[in-house]
Amino acid sequence: MSHRRAGAEANAAKGWLRAQCWLLARRLCQLAILALFLLGPLAAVWVVKGNLAYSLTLDTLPLTDPYVLLQSVLAGHLPEKSALIGALIVIIFYILVGGRVYCAWVCPLNLVTDLAGWLRYRLGIKGSVHVARSSRYGVLMMTLLLSALTGTLVWELVNPVSMLQRGLIFGLGAAWTVVLAVFLFDLFVMSRGWCGHLCPVGAFYSVLGKWSPLRISASKRAACNDCMDCFEVCPEPQVIRPALKGAGKGVGPVILAANCTNCGRCIDVCSKDVFTFGLRFNNPPGNGVQTATRHATSGN
Repeated sequence: MSHRRAGAEANAAKGWLRAQCWLLARRLCQLAILALFLLGPLAAVWVVKGNLAYSLTLDTLPLTDPYVLLQSVLAGHLPEKSALIGALIVIIFYILVGGRVYCAWVCPLNLVTDLAGWLRYRLGIKGSVHVARSSRYGVLMMTLLLSALTGTLVWELVNPVSMLQRGLIFGLGAAWTVVLAVFLFDLFVMSRGWCGHLCPVGAFYSVLGKWSPLRISASKRAACNDCMDCFEVCPEPQVIRPALKGAGKGVGPVILAANCTNCGRCIDVCSKDVFTFGLRFNNPPGNGVQTATRHATSGN
């Protein structure tokens, strides 16, 4: 028997566009940001100068990756005023919208890892090595420690995001080796391995946005029919269950886990419209779980 594709019920119930709208929005956002960075080097249209580590938009707005800035400070380099301002702007933004929004909506490597995941599913590749999701925090601490010990921005020497941008600008070269390694790792070795288990950038931004107000909520969780499509498409499926199933006494419907990427795929693939974007403060305990149980036991 063939495996039912995740989102099939949503496609039938809501139509293809509504069942893909957040995914399409993410792709448009990722490609637009990447295009802005490439316009200068490739077409001499300098809307944005620099890269995701540090950029200057319209010669006015500085944006600095605070993870890179922290490495630089630990390495003994005194940052310029514009870099500090740029980091502050980025920090405030991701504190408000959720740190791992960077992973789902900005990071161009997400296009590569999602492609690997899609091919893995299509090819029916099973089995995966086990690496704890907490390993990414170990990698994060190691990069910061090595930066302090060596006086260099250690992560930037191998950062696949930076390598991807260099590869797109300068063509084939060593940079593509790193990107290809991430792709093959996710395809053959470990499902969602890089972003979900090893990437220190994701670990850093999860800490940065731990208390962000913008969250996804299973506000209609009483309507859940246990199709499991949300778990299948979520890059961090472990974050769903507490909010969806009320796992724990008085647990509300808002996904509070720091590693939720706010990608919106659970909203897309849910035929019952269980999920929606909301605020962490709108989190009434036990909402909907008892109702769902009564319906299930009464047969209504």
